[in-house]
Amino acid sequence: MTTRMRLAGAAAGAFALALVPALGGGTSVAAAAPRGAAVPMHAFTRASGGDPVFAAPVPTADCVAQLQRACYSPLQYRTAYDLDPLYRAGITGDGRTIVIVDSFGSPTIQHDLDVYSKQWGIPSSTVDVVQWGQVPAFDPKNPDMAGWAGETTLDVEAAHAVAPGAKIVLLETGVAETDGPVGVPEMMSGINHLVNAGQADVVSMSWATSEAMFPGFDVGDYTSLTSLRYAFTNAAHHGVTLTASSGDGGGHAGRLDAAWPAGDPLVTAVGGTELYLDGQGHRTAPDAAWSGSGGELSKVFARPGYQNPVRSVVGDHRGTPDISMAGSPNGALWLYSSFDPANTGWTADGAGTSESSPLFAAVVALADQAAGHRLGVIDQDLYRLYAEHAPGVVDVTTGSTGPNGYTAGPGYDQATGVGTLDAAELVRELAHLD
Repeated sequence: MTTRMRLAGAAAGAFALALVPALGGGTSVAAAAPRGAAVPMHAFTRASGGDPVFAAPVPTADCVAQLQRACYSPLQYRTAYDLDPLYRAGITGDGRTIVIVDSFGSPTIQHDLDVYSKQWGIPSSTVDVVQWGQVPAFDPKNPDMAGWAGETTLDVEAAHAVAPGAKIVLLETGVAETDGPVGVPEMMSGINHLVNAGQADVVSMSWATSEAMFPGFDVGDYTSLTSLRYAFTNAAHHGVTLTASSGDGGGHAGRLDAAWPAGDPLVTAVGGTELYLDGQGHRTAPDAAWSGSGGELSKVFARPGYQNPVRSVVGDHRGTPDISMAGSPNGALWLYSSFDPANTGWTADGAGTSESSPLFAAVVALADQAAGHRLGVIDQDLYRLYAEHAPGVVDVTTGSTGPNGYTAGPGYDQATGVGTLDAAELVRELAHLD
C-alpha cells in the first residue's frame, strides 16, 4: 500500500504499524469548516511506492470513484465519533498532554501539523520534540527513517484531529524499534523520563513486536520482555494512561502470542475498524471489524482482573484488543507531510491500527480534561462500562480479522474488543460525570 512497513502476522516480528501512513483567539472547533478548495482527482503526483500525493484533499466520493476506497477528513471523524458536543462544552484536551513515541520522528512535523490544521480550520498545537539519545540526522532517502517519519505524521495528526486543544510531546529515539527488544529499551527509558518529569498524561505507542520475538520465549523465560515493563508500572503509579496498537496482521485464533506492548495488562490495546461514512461523516452502515486488525491471546500475561467479565472468551490469558477505532485503509484519514521534498502533499494511504491508538489516546485526553485529572489505567472502567451496556461503548457485530483471526459478533470478541465508541458518552462515563 505504501513504502511504509506492514505486519504480515505477529510472528513476523516487530512493526511500526502505520507504516502502511489550547483553543485560542475565539476560534470555535465546533463551527470550523474546511479551508481551501478541493482539487480534481488527477492533480496529484506519485510517491516512490506508487501512492498518490495530492496538492489538497478531495471529497470522499472522488476517492471512492478514483481510488476505489474512501478517504476521510478529521471533520468527518468529528461527526462519526460524536465529538461536537464535547467541543461545544469546551472539552478539547486543553491542559492535557499526549506523548507520541516514534523512532527518528519527522523533521517537518510542526510545519506539517500547522498546514494540516489550517486546511481543516482547526487551531494548531505546538509539538514539543524530545530527542532521547543520539537521534541521527534525517535522510528522506533512508527508507527506515522515511517510514518512521510517515508513522510520526499519522500519529501526531490523528491525535490532534480528535483532541485539538491537547499539547503533543513527540518522543524521538535514535534506535529503530524492530524485532523483539531491539530499540525498545530506548523507548522505555524515554517514556519513563517523561513520566517522572510530569510531562505525560496519555502515551500512544503505534508500534509493537510479537511476544515470541523476545529471547527466552520458546522456553518459557519471559524476563527479556518483563524487565522492560518498568516504564509502564511507573506510568501506572503516576496515573498515566498507555495505549498501543493491537497489530496489523489480522490476528491468529490458534496461537498464544500477542503483540506487545498492546498485550501488556497496563496498556489499553486498540484494534481497528472500518467506517462507512458519507461526505459529512454520517454513517451509511455500522462499523465493521477491519480485516487486518490484530488480536491475540498473550502467552506472557494471565487474564487481568478487569477481563473477568469476558473470561468465557479469553480464558486464562490476557486478550487483545480492548477497544477499537478507525484503522482500515478504506476510510484512511487525510494526512499532510513534507519530510520528503520529492513527495510533499496530502495522502490518505495509511491507516492500520497505528491510526487507532492515537485516536483513542486523544479520546482519553478529552476524558482527562473533563475529569480534571489523569485517569491512569482505564481498562477497569472500559470493561465495567461494557458489562453495564453503557452508551459510550458501541458494539461492533460485523466483519472479521482475516482467515486465521476472529469474527465480530454481539458482545466482546477479539476482533474489536468491547467494540468502538461514542466519544461524547464515553468521555462523560470515564470522567464519572454521570
